[in-house]
Amino acid sequence: MSAAAAAFAPGTVAVITGAAGGIGLAAARRFAREGMRTCLVDRERDALDAAVATIPGDTVGIACDVSDRQAVEALAADVAARFGAVSVLMNNAGVGGGGDTLSDRDGWDRLLGVNLFGVLNGVQAFVPAMIAHGGPALVINTGSKQGITQPPGDTAYNVSKAAVKALTEGLAHTLRTQTGDRVAAHLLVPGFTWTGMTARGRGDQPPGAWSPDQVVDFMMAGIAAGDFYLICPDNETTPEQDRLRIAWAAGDLIENRPALSRWHPDHAAAFAAYMEDGR
Repeated sequence: MSAAAAAFAPGTVAVITGAAGGIGLAAARRFAREGMRTCLVDRERDALDAAVATIPGDTVGIACDVSDRQAVEALAADVAARFGAVSVLMNNAGVGGGGDTLSDRDGWDRLLGVNLFGVLNGVQAFVPAMIAHGGPALVINTGSKQGITQPPGDTAYNVSKAAVKALTEGLAHTLRTQTGDRVAAHLLVPGFTWTGMTARGRGDQPPGAWSPDQVVDFMMAGIAAGDFYLICPDNETTPEQDRLRIAWAAGDLIENRPALSRWHPDHAAAFAAYMEDGR
């Protein structure tokens, strides 16, 4: 087990944003089962209260808009006053639907405010104290495969998650330099997961999707092993398929193919053959 993974000890404190549902709520429940004291953070007060009611033990819900830097700084002060030092910070809050490159700027501002600056706000408000308190600690930032392979469609979302990947890689280096392996950062990259954001009004979980609990189980196993990249498969995408898609995306730069060649008409057949050969 990595040194930072000892942060999950009974009695330690976890802060989870986007915790009123989905992966955030599943993580909060898991942390509570580990005996941790949990602080659930979300923008929606009613949903937050309902989530807190499902978690036994020392649990509190604090409403906060993570895109508001001052609000997150106040959150950090409130958590410190109530609980003391934070050992696990999970920056998980996220939204979709920002739009393509030429879409309305308001959608971009809304999405980047939560998905990117919400993560940065959490890191800057909480991590200095996590370093200073001297015990094992870790940060989990929720990214996306869309931030790595960049599928066309919601470009704003892709940009936000690509930025979270870069931010978390840089944070991991900074923490390693300053603390060795005592404080660590991890990038959680879910696969197709059945959450409120992905359901989009559909009633039943599709066969291809993982549940949030499966994602959290995978996350915890990867952290225990010391993995930085926690890239989750699902019921329709294997780890090998993920590796092939990531390698193809990197190959666009190396081989000077057109941008997003996987979806380019001149390269689509080559990509399909590449995936078939790699299986």
